[in-house]
Amino acid sequence: MARKKHIDNFPTFDQLIIPTLKALIKLGGSGTIEEINETVYVLANLSEEILQVLHDENGIKTEVDYRLAWSRTYLKKFGLIDNSSRGVWALTNSDLNITTVDPDIIVKTVRDQHNKEHTKNYKSEDEEISDQMEEISDWKEKLLLTLFKISADAFERLAQRLLRESGFVQVEVTGKSGDGGIDGKGIVKISGFLSFHVIFQCKRYKGTISPSQVRDFRGAMQGRADKGLFITTGTFTREAIKEATRDGAPPIDLIDGDLLCEKLREYKLGVETTLIEKFDINTEWFSKL
Repeated sequence: MARKKHIDNFPTFDQLIIPTLKALIKLGGSGTIEEINETVYVLANLSEEILQVLHDENGIKTEVDYRLAWSRTYLKKFGLIDNSSRGVWALTNSDLNITTVDPDIIVKTVRDQHNKEHTKNYKSEDEEISDQMEEISDWKEKLLLTLFKISADAFERLAQRLLRESGFVQVEVTGKSGDGGIDGKGIVKISGFLSFHVIFQCKRYKGTISPSQVRDFRGAMQGRADKGLFITTGTFTREAIKEATRDGAPPIDLIDGDLLCEKLREYKLGVETTLIEKFDINTEWFSKL
């Protein structure tokens, strides 16, 4: 995947505001970040070259996704969209007339609002948003660096534990040379009635997984499982994602580094969430004593 560099016609975050709203409308008014971003890629006609540029050397987030996060932040502060605790973003008004939306007005309004709430000693609104987003990705970077330090066997056992926590049964690590890259297998049950045999592969990559690697994995799982699961600390190219869901071929679910971090956090596997208490002093209460 390309490193951050100058590319002609690279969209700014404000240029992605309208495509973000159009994506939500196309999705029926709400969607996950992944659904919204994928829809924006198409609506904005973003090239593969643009989509492959990383935001930084850690390789967790692409530059486009980073700027789309800014777009959502500005739209939320302006009041056009909101998000739930489950990470679903939605329009605040289902009857939104997108022709009346002016990105320049949104940016100016949000920044003016920020300037009124903060003195000149505070960081600029852009710096504040950037810091918030870097803080979100910081723990993921540390987690991925930790995963790179453990042994390959330990990483496979981690995948085994994660699948068990997710509801899989009979999960086994079977990785061995000459097995086409298959590292393990398990069974997932749906509502206690349907069951699917799943084969998984684990790759600790800092780079990207190509469509050929997905095809090789599919070839190894042919006739041995109902579904495949590809787990990596890296990312998947768009062509690899398309290959994983190609019509007529056994489906393969993909877990990239970002999603892997989220799942480890969700199941509290090596990731602890610390809640910081905040104390507000009610001076009015004391004045009435």
